[in-house]
Amino acid sequence: MQVLTTELPGVLIIEPDRFGDARGFFSESWNRRRMAGHGVEIDFVQDNHSMSVEPGTLRGLHFQTPPHAQAKLVRCGRGAFMDVVADIRHGSPTYGRWIGVDLSFENGRQLLVPEGFLHGFVTQQPDTEIIYKCSDYYSPDCDAAVRYDDPDLAIDWGLDGPPILSDKDAAAPRMRDLPTYFTWEG
Repeated sequence: MQVLTTELPGVLIIEPDRFGDARGFFSESWNRRRMAGHGVEIDFVQDNHSMSVEPGTLRGLHFQTPPHAQAKLVRCGRGAFMDVVADIRHGSPTYGRWIGVDLSFENGRQLLVPEGFLHGFVTQQPDTEIIYKCSDYYSPDCDAAVRYDDPDLAIDWGLDGPPILSDKDAAAPRMRDLPTYFTWEG
């Protein structure tokens, strides 16, 4: 299992090994002991599975506020999408910066999203499935979002036209209008 750092400290790209033969492949997608060796000590308590029918479906930018903030481990079960993470930890040297990582069934990559980061994705193929682990349970009272097209973030989603959005995501506030939910502990 390869663990790659990114320009956002704590956000990791994980590349599990695949062992294949004529039948297909086997891959270990999570191993607490191996990840602890890379400094990742997260207790995942919930698995989620999302499917988006059309390419250009954009979900996000989502996060949960304390006391139910979530870290996530995201992977692709079928299809392909660009996964986006943005730092919203006030005082962080990377506050407001984002990265996008292509996750697909073919490349098998996963993205570890720590607490204090926005998370969203845009699908690139039909019938794309997103599978992710969460470190806390879903809490409607702590559910929050930021606009996908916030000019302060200026995320390049790689879209040729307007995205397919939920009403909730279309009405999300800008990052600058959020209270301070997370502070960098540097």
